[in-house]
Amino acid sequence: MSDHKHPHDHSHGEHHHEEDHGHGAPAPGAPVMIEDAGSRALSEALRSSFVIVRVLMAGLVLLFLASGFFTVGPHEKKIILRFGKPVGEGEKALLGPGFHWAFPAPIDEVVSVPVTQIQQLNSTVGWYATTPAMEAAKAEPPPGPSLNPAIDGYVLTGDANIIHLRATLRYRITDPIRYTFDFSDAPALVRNALNNALLFASSQYTVDNALTRDVTGLRDRVYNRLLQLIDQQALGIEIESPTLQAIPPRQLSVSFEQVSHVAMQSQKLLNEARSYENETLSKARSEATARINAGETEKTRLVEFVAAEAKKFQDLLPQYSLNPELFVQLRQAEVLQRVMMNAQEKIYIPSRADGQKRELRLQLNREPQKSGAQQ
Repeated sequence: MSDHKHPHDHSHGEHHHEEDHGHGAPAPGAPVMIEDAGSRALSEALRSSFVIVRVLMAGLVLLFLASGFFTVGPHEKKIILRFGKPVGEGEKALLGPGFHWAFPAPIDEVVSVPVTQIQQLNSTVGWYATTPAMEAAKAEPPPGPSLNPAIDGYVLTGDANIIHLRATLRYRITDPIRYTFDFSDAPALVRNALNNALLFASSQYTVDNALTRDVTGLRDRVYNRLLQLIDQQALGIEIESPTLQAIPPRQLSVSFEQVSHVAMQSQKLLNEARSYENETLSKARSEATARINAGETEKTRLVEFVAAEAKKFQDLLPQYSLNPELFVQLRQAEVLQRVMMNAQEKIYIPSRADGQKRELRLQLNREPQKSGAQQ
């Protein structure tokens, strides 16, 4: 029995010893549980990160697509270039006013074309050297002692004189596709055409005609030359008549002003002479017309009078033919009767018996009659 207890006690004691030996240490299954919790936390973190990444990517995609929206103003057209080529052909490539969408860069590129907006540019030849600041302030640089061809522009006239000439051109784009894509710098081509037109037109005019006498003709010549060049180059624009400014070289401005003053005085005298000429001719024409009308009236009256007299004599001719002497006596008596009826005083002078002429003395100025009291 003692043998039985001893192992039991030993075993019990050993068991107790082992429990004491492992006091305070985790159970054998605890590390596995900790590892599972960490994996779950890591998995949750990764899942959250993936969700955030997906949301960010979706947001970036939406932002990328939304950046392709653009608007076209009321006075312009826009063209979408996809890898450098227009999307669509002809008028279909032109986007009108409103909202539109294109792939963001670098896939698409949106180019604005001011179709309805009036474009404006200035010539770059023929004018003396100045600066934009002076142009804005309407100030002029002081002229040098002579024209400097290195910095001062000028044009030659047909009579080999020098003048300064510049122009401002306004135009509208009618073919946006050609204007935008067929030329690397279309405005430069338009400006070159304007410069060419100025040089060409000035060579067709004398200095007097270009500066004073025929400024309108010079402008028309520039305009026609521009139309010719634009049509030859097919620039796809429609131009207005340019605005020109022509002045003599500033070093000779005083001399030109004196000549201009003399020309103005001469023109004034010519105008006055023409006015007097027109007035005199008009007055002479009026008087001539009045005299012609009066002559026609008098002619008509005389013709009618002579015709009436002729008719009267024609009517009396048969009576005269029957007895001329009696006809003369009767006519004489009728005439004397009319005379006597209208005469205030009647004086009868009988003929002398001897047939001699009687001397007659008449008092032309009648004596005033005396009243009864004076008598």
